[in-house]
Amino acid sequence: MKEILAGMHLGQVFGTIIYSILGVIIFICTYGLIAKLSPFSVKKEISEDHNVALGIIIGSVIIGLAIIIAAAIQ
Repeated sequence: MKEILAGMHLGQVFGTIIYSILGVIIFICTYGLIAKLSPFSVKKEISEDHNVALGIIIGSVIIGLAIIIAAAIQ
């Protein structure tokens, strides 16, 4: 067990965890910003009215943020 832990680079593991947490926080803040700035209820439009276009736009924003965060990590 000691040999396994010695072979791991704990600094990289902790860095990955911290970047992951920061990424999730950025995603949550971005979704909140989209929900606040939109003139309609995003939750109602997606869940009740089944607005596929809005889901695609929000998904695109999240994918774009993921690409930016992944580039920042590397």
